[in-house]
Order: sequence, then C-alpha cells, then structure tokens
Amino acid sequence: MKCPNCQTTLLIADKKGIEIDYCPDCRGIWLDRGELEKITERSAEHYSKRENYEADVKKYEYNKQDDDHNRAHPHKKKKSFLDDMFDF
Repeated sequence: MKCPNCQTTLLIADKKGIEIDYCPDCRGIWLDRGELEKITERSAEHYSKRENYEADVKKYEYNKQDDDHNRAHPHKKKKSFLDDMFDF
C-alpha cells in the first residue's frame, strides 16, 4: 500500500496486537477500519484502573507546571503510555 501523502510504500508494525501502517518518509500513521476503536478501547481500559491513572500522572508528570522547563524545552511533548504504540 502507498502513503496517501507522499506515495512511499507503507510499513506495518504490530503494536500490542494492533497493526499500524506507517510511512517511513513523512512519518504519517494510517489506521485501517476498527484500529482506532481498538486503541480507544485499550486507552479506556488502561485508565479505568485508578492505579494506572495515578502511576501515569507520576511517570509522565501530567500535573507538573514547570515554566522554566517549558521555556527551555518548548517543543518537547509529554509522554504517555500510547507513545509505545506510536514509536517508530
């Protein structure tokens, strides 16, 4: 299959049982029918457990408001458990 954006051949990665098509050139991610729903369901299952939510708040520092850090690293995004799924 070709990337709809740049026409490069897409690669397939199996991430936690979900096949994700991605473009190695433009880094586009393309999901087949039902795959977004699977990701959404896994996210809901993960955060339905309070201990997972609390662990992620600590691990990824969702509540940390550090203006100095944000000024020093303005383009650095916060991580989440979904990063493992979309890390290519």
